[in-house]
Amino acid sequence: MRSPRIITTLLFLMMIPFASNAQRANWRHFRYEVSFGAGASNFLGDLGGANQIGTHFFKDLEFSLTRWVFDVSMRYKVSEFIAVKTNLMYGRVKGDDRLTEEFYRHHRNLSFRSDIFEASAYLEASFMREQGSHRYHIRNVRGQKGYEIYTYGFIGLGGFHFNPEARYQGKWYELQPLGTEGQGIDPAKNKYHRFQLTIPVGIGIKYSLDERYGIGMEFGVRRTFTDYIDDVSTNYFEGDQLQNKHGDIAKILADRSTYPASYEGRVNAPGEQRGNPNFTDAYMFLIFNLNYKLRTTRGNLPKL
Repeated sequence: MRSPRIITTLLFLMMIPFASNAQRANWRHFRYEVSFGAGASNFLGDLGGANQIGTHFFKDLEFSLTRWVFDVSMRYKVSEFIAVKTNLMYGRVKGDDRLTEEFYRHHRNLSFRSDIFEASAYLEASFMREQGSHRYHIRNVRGQKGYEIYTYGFIGLGGFHFNPEARYQGKWYELQPLGTEGQGIDPAKNKYHRFQLTIPVGIGIKYSLDERYGIGMEFGVRRTFTDYIDDVSTNYFEGDQLQNKHGDIAKILADRSTYPASYEGRVNAPGEQRGNPNFTDAYMFLIFNLNYKLRTTRGNLPKL
């Protein structure tokens, strides 16, 4: 009476190598993956920052100014370890001098917000094989296996649009048209472009829920080629010229300093330092996403 049970057990054990090979080849049937995500954004630039003289990169983060970001993307697996991904992101970044206790930046008293619209593509690389299915959870079985938790690094290229704004008396004003550092007035200064290139660099982690669905988290820093995401880069410009060219609001938003009287006419005088042009601005996203794999057709196209 035990023979059927023994035969069933032997057949099951014989299937283990085939299950492992199926697991290994499974990725070819699900090369495409769509992701929908949301998370947090932050900014690294001239405005706001830590309670010290301006430093560079993570040391100067102001976590209270963390804002939101939304993401939709499509991933295509080139191999088990390499994928390419295209992204569309919409987020917001913000900076505010009032939040730092460093004397000069605090009394400079500038602030901004900007929505970020980004389209990018990047290359993902991992040293591990992604789990294709949870059908076989068998311990201590040798062979090629995937991992339920899959980590990767990425680097890419993208373009983004930004539009810094400042608030005055309850109303938001676009800063780029005002030429707050003399752009469009000084022949040596052209107005900056609000479309710029960016280089995304970061890491990610994914967890497979089943053959199709998964969840993940991705952290990326965006290296940019502009120092004007916050509309601040070089020196103060002569306020009366700004007023004559763009009106009262341009003069007001270009210099909102609150220095004590003993510093007036020196720290914020025309030609004095307003920002630091030696470092370009950067922004970062932390995104939590839901992933869904699409079956690949014989023509190598995605299918629901």
